[in-house]
Amino acid sequence: MTAPSESLAPPPSGLSRATLLAIGGVALCATIWGTTWFAITLQLGQVDPLASIVWRFGLAAILIFAGCLITRRSVKLTLNQHLAAAGQGVFAFSISYSFTYAAEGRIASAIVAVIFASLALLNLILFKVAARQKAAWLSWGGAALGVVGVAVLSGSEILGAGLDEASATGVGFALTAVAASAFGNYFAWRGQNAGSAVIPSTAWAMAYGTGLLALYGLVTGVEWSIEPSVRYIGSLLYLSVFGSVIAFVVYFTIARTRGYALASYISALTPPIAMLVSILFEGAHFGWPALVGLVLVLAGQVLLIRAPKISAA
Repeated sequence: MTAPSESLAPPPSGLSRATLLAIGGVALCATIWGTTWFAITLQLGQVDPLASIVWRFGLAAILIFAGCLITRRSVKLTLNQHLAAAGQGVFAFSISYSFTYAAEGRIASAIVAVIFASLALLNLILFKVAARQKAAWLSWGGAALGVVGVAVLSGSEILGAGLDEASATGVGFALTAVAASAFGNYFAWRGQNAGSAVIPSTAWAMAYGTGLLALYGLVTGVEWSIEPSVRYIGSLLYLSVFGSVIAFVVYFTIARTRGYALASYISALTPPIAMLVSILFEGAHFGWPALVGLVLVLAGQVLLIRAPKISAA
């Protein structure tokens, strides 16, 4: 009579429910953010990029707050939780996205993607230095493979882009953006330690980030307009609902439960998705280096998922 009880034994750690949920969440975020690269191009043109970012995250914050009110979820935060949410919003939603848009105006999106692929590695370094946290060697190896994989994947485009003054500035902007994202993760972790829940803290973070951008836009004389077209409104709704509300709530949930290195590795998985979207909608073509890079990226993902969660980083 021992066979039935053995058949009911929990699955190995690599196939546990938590691991499968993490894999599903990473896949969902990577798919959404991989398609937002194309959606963002639909917003370029008449509307100032800063205004588009404000509309996107402002609408996302309103939707999350409304969802909390409908479900009677408390949106109250303590002072320490508000400070953490403000730091998260300023770095993750305000500074990071502003410099990302500025970088894409000067260098190819593939180069920006390569730089953002270092986010998982940068998170490990930041949490080790600022929070004295430790991570398993599998995490370090997986993060490094992500950087190498995306570099190989986009290598031909990088080599052909050159580095004139404008593109060098773009690289600097992209580095600033990825550093800001890492600090945004750090403040999200601070909020977690202060006891704030994922959904209300994300809503407040978006609100703070949007408020700072709006204030900057008012000071610098940004023209606040919305293009009344299906193209612009449709992309705005997609970026707000899917690219912001759903993706960021899932992202920070993964970060809290499985670690910020694994969650930020999504930035290494988005380029392959973006490449597929480019092939389907823009007629792009990629050679064998893309396949090699994709294999490296997926191998790094496997290592990060299988790495023991020694710390929150």
